Amino acid sequence: MWISDFFGLIYPDVCGACGNPLLKGEHVICTPCEAELPFTNFYLDADNPVAKLFWGRVYIQAALALMYFHKMGRIQHLLHQLKYNGRQEIGVRLGQMIGQQIQKSPYFNDLDIIVPIPLHPKRLQQRGYNQSACIANGIADILNIPVDEVLVTRIVETSTQTKKSRLERWDNVSNVFQINKEMEYKGKHILLVDDVITTGATIEACAQSILSIPDTEVSIAAIAKA
Repeated sequence: MWISDFFGLIYPDVCGACGNPLLKGEHVICTPCEAELPFTNFYLDADNPVAKLFWGRVYIQAALALMYFHKMGRIQHLLHQLKYNGRQEIGVRLGQMIGQQIQKSPYFNDLDIIVPIPLHPKRLQQRGYNQSACIANGIADILNIPVDEVLVTRIVETSTQTKKSRLERWDNVSNVFQINKEMEYKGKHILLVDDVITTGATIEACAQSILSIPDTEVSIAAIAKA
């Protein structure tokens, strides 16, 4: 017991959004912050802004983002904690929220496998984990379907997308993904998972690669739409 208390002092169980201590019964995100999260409810609309982003670019069966991304908002802080401060449990919790929405959506039918957008091996080694895989694992907890982290690999290390234009983002990610185990996934419906969708260039490039597998379908889920 004293060991648990000791580590609780060093690594307190705090809300990933506001940093305040969590109360009994709260998990990862405190109740006040969860009530203020900017949910999109895109799962109820087939023609939502994320789906429209890919019209004429790549065929997507269904798409959603859990929340709207606002600079300096709660979701930005959550994603920063997930990506840079090692709080993988945030990705799992937000993934579970996505899974709950997918369960209630009429548009995400017959999903077979969940595939997180891969990191380049060098970036993965530096960070120690793939934040999109954390999200995927949370979705899998709810939907009870497997996650595959090796179907797609990133074979080219790209520079950050943050300050690039839409065209620059596409040029930055074209031809960077490689498909493995192609015949194993013929005819499957694959849920592609990322953390934030801005222009959609990364997901588009990855989806195009997956759709090279015969008779596959791709749907998309992300934590936030910027």
